[in-house]
Amino acid sequence: MKPFHSIIERPLLYYRQWDFFIFTVLTLLSVVNGQSTVFYLLYFFWWNEFVRLVVDRLCYKRNKNAVYEITRNNSFFESLFLMGVYWVFLVVIFGFIAAVDSPDAVIITNMEVLMFHNWFFNINLIFVLLERWYLHQTQQPLHVYFDAFNPNTIVLHVSIIVGGALMFFVVRNYPEIFTPENRWGSALIILPFLLLRMLMQKLTTSDNIIQKQNNS
Repeated sequence: MKPFHSIIERPLLYYRQWDFFIFTVLTLLSVVNGQSTVFYLLYFFWWNEFVRLVVDRLCYKRNKNAVYEITRNNSFFESLFLMGVYWVFLVVIFGFIAAVDSPDAVIITNMEVLMFHNWFFNINLIFVLLERWYLHQTQQPLHVYFDAFNPNTIVLHVSIIVGGALMFFVVRNYPEIFTPENRWGSALIILPFLLLRMLMQKLTTSDNIIQKQNNS
């Protein structure tokens, strides 16, 4: 029970756990209410990375504890351009093409997410924005990087390619298995993204570890 009490009493040291908890609760509520799709998940993580990129750019110089990761291709504008390319692919492939043979409710949900009419999505996004800003304001030792190919964008890049390949070469070729009613196709498309994201978080150094070391 000690770790649980630590998470409650010192939330800033465990903000990643709070991220996961808030995201899980809101996503489960959206699923129960029929307002979650593959596009919902991928588009949320696109916005998650976009918010991190913009807030870090605006706030990192005022955060004396920010760990600025310098790389050869450390360009904020290159990162913005790449995020724009990802946005087009996400909206076209997963927002529309993947939903062509799905029930009308899926396309409607995707449009609601795209137009910010899905309040589960909106609340989660507002939480991400306020949290990142607050972490900088309270001088937390965050990793800050503007490389176009950072761990988060790599996950998005590979997920778009793998998800698109699975959709066109597997899901579309076996309609008797991946029917619009059973949603197995959606599960197959989103699975590589979830596995890659968990693997990347496992392999990369957490901001939490740095913060705990600084506070020890």
